[in-house]
Amino acid sequence: MFADRARIYVRSGKGGDGHVSFRREKYVPDGGPDGGDGGKGGDVIVEVDPGLNTLTNFRHVRKYRAEDGQDGGKRNCKGKSGKDIVLKVPAGTILRDYESGKIIVDMSGDNKRVTLIKGGRGGLGNQHFATAKMQAPKYAQPGQPAIELDIAMELKVIADVGLLGFPNVGKSTFLSRVSNARPEIADYHFTTLNPHLGVVDMDDIEGFVIADIPGLIEGASEGVGLGHDFLRHVERTRVLIHIVDAASTEGRDPIEDIYTINKELENYDASLAKITQVIAANKIDAIYVGDDEDDPVTRLKNEFEPKGYRVFPISAVTGQGVKELLYYVRGLLDEIDDKPVVFEQEFTVTRKGDGDEPFTVEYDVKENVYRVEGPRIEKMLGYTNIDSEKGFTFFQNFMKDNGIFDELRSLGIKDGDTVYVFGHAFEFYD
Repeated sequence: MFADRARIYVRSGKGGDGHVSFRREKYVPDGGPDGGDGGKGGDVIVEVDPGLNTLTNFRHVRKYRAEDGQDGGKRNCKGKSGKDIVLKVPAGTILRDYESGKIIVDMSGDNKRVTLIKGGRGGLGNQHFATAKMQAPKYAQPGQPAIELDIAMELKVIADVGLLGFPNVGKSTFLSRVSNARPEIADYHFTTLNPHLGVVDMDDIEGFVIADIPGLIEGASEGVGLGHDFLRHVERTRVLIHIVDAASTEGRDPIEDIYTINKELENYDASLAKITQVIAANKIDAIYVGDDEDDPVTRLKNEFEPKGYRVFPISAVTGQGVKELLYYVRGLLDEIDDKPVVFEQEFTVTRKGDGDEPFTVEYDVKENVYRVEGPRIEKMLGYTNIDSEKGFTFFQNFMKDNGIFDELRSLGIKDGDTVYVFGHAFEFYD
């Protein structure tokens, strides 16, 4: 069974606690501290496996835990680090925080192996806390706690080209003719309930991946039928082949079909309606194609080619016109940026207690600037790309949510004043 969604629970390893002990040897009755450090907890790692194409495994096993680090021991013995756990996923898998729905990571593009949650740091043994005044510390540092997270997994297939069209217009037949895919084919609605991927491999053109998006219906963008399940797989494609039944074997008007499905794309996500489209007028083996204005292919060309859509009459059954269509699509792919569609991070996994780290907001009278410093701010800048629009928006929201803007206002900051945040200079505007 094809599964493109799953919900799982993951937990990183807890860091081992530091140990409290003192050196006790024969002639050394009052030895110094020798408590060892705790081991690091295991990480939760996500890795793309090219051999996978569904999330079925995560439907059967839903809980994943990395190993805890061992506690430190006496005689400076450090605890053993916990083993990492690696989750193998198909390319194109998006992992979201289940509660907020925000994206943690998109396993696409360069994201082949990502540490989703880091294991807890091991605590320091009491030997680290000895000072001239406190030569026998009777305390050690506990290990960092584990992080638990409920994750929603969502697979958005990665394909260069997507096939669109109402049920029973011939998409599966087309895919089976042009690629190595072998989807189920029958003369009834919704034969295809799962996306099928195939590779178009011709001698004289570069190959590309094509996906049969299951048949859409009116209302799909509102979730009618399996609309949301199907539409998500359109999002990564660079070209769409819109297949219509030019012979109207079921009494539908192919022109209306195109407008209807394009409206569903726009309602679901306006950016989908901007993907380059080619129209394949299928089933011409069942009709007469000529120059008559009433000819369905002529009607399609007159309606859509002035709008920038090329119309290709084809027969997925006989193969007529298919090669010309594939050559044209390959040409479009060569012109379009082949940078993969990777959804940006929206959610950062934090360990309980990380947000309690201090920060300071001060006015530097000598330099006439405001300064924001502290480990909490430094850590946030470490995982945020403030050069990107989304990253800078995340940075602004962090400053706002943590009350930093309020503290700056209380210090009398005005629009245009300079704020230094760990070497980054910003002009303040309320």
